[in-house]
Amino acid sequence: MNSFNILIESNVSDAEMIAAKKSGTVRNSKLCCPHCQQETPMTMIRGDRKSENKSTAYGLRMWENDDLIPRPDDVLQERLYCIRWVETYIDGKGKVKTKRYYRAPDTKDMEREIRVLELLKERFVDWQDKGYIPSRKIEEGAETTRLSRERGWTYWHQIFNPRQLLTLGLFVEISGDQTKESIEHIENLLEVGRLADLKGVGARLLLWNTHSSKEMHANVFLNQALNVPANHCHRTLFAVKTTREKSSTVDLRNIVSIFPKDARQVNLRCDFWITDPPYSDAVNYHELTEFFLAWYEKHILKLFPDWYADTKRALAITGKDSHFRESMSECYRNLANNMPEDGMQVVMFTHQDASVWADLAIILWASGLRVTAAWCIATETDSALKAGNYVQGTVLLILRKQTSDETAFLDEIYPKVELEVKRQLDEMLRLEDKEEPNFGDTDYQLAAYAAALRVLTQYKTIEDIDIQYELSKVRKKGDKSPIVEIIDNAVKIACDYLVPANFDSFIWKSITPEERFYLKGLDIESHGEYRSSVYQELARGFGLKDYKFCLETSKANENRLKTASEFANKNLGDLGFGSSLTRTALYAIREVVTSEDAQKGKMLLRSEVRDYWQQRRLIIEILKYLGTMEYKIPHWDKDAKAATLLAGAVDNDSV
Repeated sequence: MNSFNILIESNVSDAEMIAAKKSGTVRNSKLCCPHCQQETPMTMIRGDRKSENKSTAYGLRMWENDDLIPRPDDVLQERLYCIRWVETYIDGKGKVKTKRYYRAPDTKDMEREIRVLELLKERFVDWQDKGYIPSRKIEEGAETTRLSRERGWTYWHQIFNPRQLLTLGLFVEISGDQTKESIEHIENLLEVGRLADLKGVGARLLLWNTHSSKEMHANVFLNQALNVPANHCHRTLFAVKTTREKSSTVDLRNIVSIFPKDARQVNLRCDFWITDPPYSDAVNYHELTEFFLAWYEKHILKLFPDWYADTKRALAITGKDSHFRESMSECYRNLANNMPEDGMQVVMFTHQDASVWADLAIILWASGLRVTAAWCIATETDSALKAGNYVQGTVLLILRKQTSDETAFLDEIYPKVELEVKRQLDEMLRLEDKEEPNFGDTDYQLAAYAAALRVLTQYKTIEDIDIQYELSKVRKKGDKSPIVEIIDNAVKIACDYLVPANFDSFIWKSITPEERFYLKGLDIESHGEYRSSVYQELARGFGLKDYKFCLETSKANENRLKTASEFANKNLGDLGFGSSLTRTALYAIREVVTSEDAQKGKMLLRSEVRDYWQQRRLIIEILKYLGTMEYKIPHWDKDAKAATLLAGAVDNDSV
């Protein structure tokens, strides 16, 4: 089999680094030959094909239980190609410093890899039998099937390479032999899960995080999915030593009951219930749990004879259909029945889809509960690892039993929702720290969802809404319930209410939704926000179906809007944004940048803007706002300076 040797080079120039990023061997799910640059889709490399019944037949060989590494004739192979270590030293000023070293493996390193595999094979059968390493088969599912589709792995132990299995297996064996009490055994087992996912040994799913200034690995579940990277990393045995932290524990055995049980079958009476329910189809918890259960299952049945070691997939509450709504309603109704009249529930919920929030409103309403308060708190730290569509906050909903007999009409609900959304946003804005913001725009939209739920659930009934019908209704694509429309309207209210800093609120109401999207988008970008989900939510809030023409790039975590110069004359004069005052102002800014003459930009505005003199105040406001981007967004430097010069020219214009 032909292959390339991999050379590891250090201290390369910026130009070499940029070139290396452009000539990577895996780009956009395609394999790129480093010699001829020809790209081949990974599906073709794997041999995927359409079967006679039009379904996809995956081409990789499915691994058997005793497969620990790829066989020589497998399509996909793997090898150790780089070793990194860190040297700690004290510099001339007495400060502790570190230096990183990188090199390709030599013959001795490869011999050690062979020895690791030999040691694992000697113990493999015995360790699987005793539960020191997983023996569980991977079931098919939305997340789990990709493991076999993309790599051919069919057992959970195969997502770990031999060195990782040997390290984790030794940890389980030794810690089990030294454990005297079951509580210590449980602590050690939990530590195995942590080592496999986050701080220690990891798995073949462990991604190398080049975005971090420290340049280290991410964790397996960096985005609640079973991603299979083209290259994975792992830490050495020393990682286990640095991870284990002994902390004092409180014995809760006499005051706490812990048991795995379906919420629909709970019969324990409590004053308070705290729940973190499934988020529709956003995260497949029932599948991801098996990553950890593969390590725990044989030990659970010994330590907790009354428990089960199954994920109970068939009982998982998932999807966006009537089954999800009805099952969730059964759970919360049962918890409400096992709560006193003055009891309370706390529900932690995060989702960006208005229809899912509408489902939650229906679920809580049908369960005899009402939302009495809500807070949005930051639960995700800023990180370059948060690739994809993520919100920074989680909404905490406070629920009490429904005791009202009030009835409302739909036309009464809308103005009440508007007042409640504004009140919620005002509270958050009062708490906001301008220097170090606590909330992002997506969090304000989440707060709008919660505010709508507070209004909706305070009534026993709402005319024109049959709660049982909405609960069991099978919705077709594009169908919108009255509740979805109310929640959508709440987000629009929030978008209109949150005027960008340094922009006149009266003028803000007079510009088009497309203009508001662009100008608010710049405000978001100035806060370092590049997630596509934020722009999607913003577009939804302003009622826009298409906004891609405003984007310079739509790559994950790199979304940003076009500058005036990048727009050039694109979309100029088109319906919507293309014929708006903001778009014309951007074109005039580009003219100033090109000609280095603010008067030419002013004359362009005079000729292109109908009712120029009546619109002058609005033009100046837009230009001044764009000028503030000079100190907020680095790539706006030239255009922002031009906007400021042009604003001055228009302001001093006279007949």
